[in-house]
Amino acid sequence: MNYWLFKSEPDAFSIDQLASMPGKRDHWDGIRNYQARNLMRDQMKKGDLGFFYHSSCKVPGVVGIVEIVRESYPDHTAHDPASKYYDAKSSDENPRWCMVDVKLKRKFKEVVSLQSLKTIKGLEDMVLLQKGSRLSVQPVGKKHWDIIVKLVGK
Repeated sequence: MNYWLFKSEPDAFSIDQLASMPGKRDHWDGIRNYQARNLMRDQMKKGDLGFFYHSSCKVPGVVGIVEIVRESYPDHTAHDPASKYYDAKSSDENPRWCMVDVKLKRKFKEVVSLQSLKTIKGLEDMVLLQKGSRLSVQPVGKKHWDIIVKLVGK
């Protein structure tokens, strides 16, 4: 099993919006970074778990857990000229971008803030906390996963 972190600005797509979707499930689209795309396309597997992370907000941090319920497939928003994620160079024959489907497993009672994550022993080398780390989809080590899950309790 692999572990991930999915960043989303809550005014664009929040954990509450995911919770309100049929089956608490939706596609994770709009990824337009090749490194993040490659992680989704090449490494994410059905059954993997991920942290849902609210970014660019008053209190950025981990707000819940999602499960990958559908592996990588072409991101349809790349082919929609009306979408802010449109990419004229992406086609049905040669899709440039992909997405996965996620399902909400758990919403945390409180945000595990970025500020608090920075102070927790054992998370120093977590990708999220590295200088210059801006990927909207990133791997999370098992050690880091376990520390954060333990913080919020089962």
